[in-house]
Amino acid sequence: MSKSIKTSDLFNVKTPYLINLFSSYEYAYEIVKNIGDYILKIIPTLTEFTQLKEGVYIGKNVKIYSGVIIEPPAVIGHGTVLRVGAFIRGNVITGENCVIGNSSELKNCVLLNNVQVPHYNYVGDSVLGNNTHLGAGTVCSNLKLDGSNVILRLDKEYSTNMRKLGAILGDNANVGSCSILNPGTVLGKNSVAYSGLTLRGIYDSDVIIKPNEIIKKE
Repeated sequence: MSKSIKTSDLFNVKTPYLINLFSSYEYAYEIVKNIGDYILKIIPTLTEFTQLKEGVYIGKNVKIYSGVIIEPPAVIGHGTVLRVGAFIRGNVITGENCVIGNSSELKNCVLLNNVQVPHYNYVGDSVLGNNTHLGAGTVCSNLKLDGSNVILRLDKEYSTNMRKLGAILGDNANVGSCSILNPGTVLGKNSVAYSGLTLRGIYDSDVIIKPNEIIKKE
C-alpha cells in the first residue's frame, strides 16, 4: 500500500495537450490552481479542435445533447459525450472519451481519458485520473464549512493555500453512488470506494474502502 499526493504517483498522462500541465507540478493539488491559465495557453495549439464559441474548443466526434451549457475557457476532448443538462462552468479541460452526464456540474477541473461522471455529479476544483468513475449522485465537495484553507496531511501537513479544493482521484479509481468526497480527499490508483460513504483524507492505492474497514485488493 502507498499513500501519495505526488502527480507522478497518481497519473499516467498520455493525452498530448495535458502532459505539460501534469509534468509541471510535483503535487497534484497544484494543478488545480493553474487550470484556467493553462487552457488559455494551449488553445492556439489545438489544431484538431473546433471552436464552438469564444474560449470553448471541442475535439473530434464530441456529442453534445440539448440543454448543455459550456462556459469558457473549456476544452472538451475527442469522443467525449455531454449529456442533457450538463453544466460546464469554465476552467474545465477533458481528455478523450469522457462522459459528463445529465445534470452534472463541472467547474475548474481536469479529467483525463475515459472518465465517467454520468449522473447528477458535482466536480469542482478537482483532478480525475484516467478511467475514473463517480457513481450517481456522488459529489466532490470543494469548500470547508468554516471556509478555511484546505490542508493535506500525509508525512507532514501540506498547506495548499486554497479555500477551494475538491477531490483528486488517481487512475482507475472508482467511487460508488451517493458518496461525498470532502475537500482535499485523495484516492490512490486503482482504489474502490463503496456507495454511500463520506470520504476524507488520503487513501492508499489498490484498496477497497468499505463502511467500516479498508482492505488491500487481491
